[in-house]
Amino acid sequence: MDYFVPDHITEPKRGDLLISEPYLPDPNFERTVIYLCEHDENGSFGFVLNKKSPNNLEELIGIPGFEGDVYVGGPVQQDTLHFLHRDTLMLEPKKEIANGICWGIDFDGLLGSVENKVISPKDVRFFVGYSGWSDGQLMGEIEARSWIVYQNAPQELVFDVEPGELWKRVLQEMGGKFKVISNYPLDPRLN
Repeated sequence: MDYFVPDHITEPKRGDLLISEPYLPDPNFERTVIYLCEHDENGSFGFVLNKKSPNNLEELIGIPGFEGDVYVGGPVQQDTLHFLHRDTLMLEPKKEIANGICWGIDFDGLLGSVENKVISPKDVRFFVGYSGWSDGQLMGEIEARSWIVYQNAPQELVFDVEPGELWKRVLQEMGGKFKVISNYPLDPRLN
């Protein structure tokens, strides 16, 4: 019996989480949770929430003193920097994805707020690169059981859960057989 198979296939939408199956062979997505920012006829893209970059913001763009982490958003265009933020930040313009989670557009405004220590690292997530799929590619991967969809992600899961605990936490919140999966060992040979 394949415990990772959901009872039905869910078409993802903006604001959902994609949870990788426990033994996904792609090292870019091993036990990852992706926040989906777009999913339409042009394709899909999002950011890996639980894979920290070895670099910090000061190393990447020269802003000292900001204690927030930078994450590897995915394998695509890792020479780009993106951010998600809570809607409570007064940044305009912005693009709300769902539930008060925004994809940053006003990078200069954000950097000014970072430099002036107006924002908290708890309210923003920086990413190098992103995860992307062409039209129909993501649904094919979902149908192949590489991903399950957690619908309508709350801010808490995007900003407040420790990255090393996120994959497990999301599966536990889904309950049932997914709660069992959350305890699968990294290497089944060690079980």
